[in-house]
Amino acid sequence: MTKKQEIQLFQERKVRTVWDDEQEKWYFSIVDVCSVLTDSKDPTVYWRKLKQRLKEEGNETVTNCHQLKLRAADGKMRQTDVADTEQLFRLIQSIPSPKAEPFKQWMAGVASRRIDQMQDPELNIDQAIIDYKRLSTQNSAFITLNY
Repeated sequence: MTKKQEIQLFQERKVRTVWDDEQEKWYFSIVDVCSVLTDSKDPTVYWRKLKQRLKEEGNETVTNCHQLKLRAADGKMRQTDVADTEQLFRLIQSIPSPKAEPFKQWMAGVASRRIDQMQDPELNIDQAIIDYKRLSTQNSAFITLNY
């Protein structure tokens, strides 16, 4: 199973994502989504409380969420709650936010671009070149800032 991690940007805010080739699904970091939608100072606590409330209500979406290792802000790989597109649409309905609808449209765009890339290998190559350039720029900035 091949999983490709990417940072996607929604209104200049980072959302960690993983593409699972085997299941052909995007997985989104739920904490990152909570951060984007709520502007919470501690999105981890927000997600923990929301998850608790949803479980008490019998919401199965929370029960079906997976955990994947994603790179954390400190650079370490940590287990992170993730949701696929369908699960995330359901969770977003539980978060009161004026950003919810634009975020749903953004998610649909992320999924659509990936489907287009799967159907047209040239688009996939173009995206790989963009990712390579972005990563090499980020890595050189990281090295510059830390030395």
